[in-house]
Amino acid sequence: MHYTIKEMSKNHSVDISTWTYKEPYNIYNGNRNEEFIEELLNGSYFSVIDEKYKIVGFYCFGNAAQVPIGKQYQAYDDINFLDIGLGMRPDLCGSGEGYDFFLEGIRFAENKFLSKKFRLTVASFNKRAIRLYERIGFKKTVTFERKNLDDSMIFLVMEMILKDYF
Repeated sequence: MHYTIKEMSKNHSVDISTWTYKEPYNIYNGNRNEEFIEELLNGSYFSVIDEKYKIVGFYCFGNAAQVPIGKQYQAYDDINFLDIGLGMRPDLCGSGEGYDFFLEGIRFAENKFLSKKFRLTVASFNKRAIRLYERIGFKKTVTFERKNLDDSMIFLVMEMILKDYF
């Protein structure tokens, strides 16, 4: 599939805010939250459009791709890495398109940000995504926990350095 990547628009951010994921992925739901919509418009997010001009996902880069509590665990101390985050439209998750989708994001980031070193943070329960990231070449480097009043969540930080053949 061919993707077009462009700066996040207001329409796309509102659309993404309506996406509803099934449990346990429902932590990624935007719930039409105005704060979430504004975050998507902060300049760190990019829409991913397919050849039918439908939004299929998004990428984010830099601080927007980090889990804030991870800084307390020194998870993001190496500033030579570009943090990358992504989201696919819920109906496409698990469809086998994730590999090409994520590679396109890495290529985009390599060209736009001139980076060869990438880092991502993923919830430890998201085994499907972790398998994908490992398949692409990411390696686990740091684990940290985010504790809330009613629950906690473990995150993995994974890194990859691009080879010349990528």
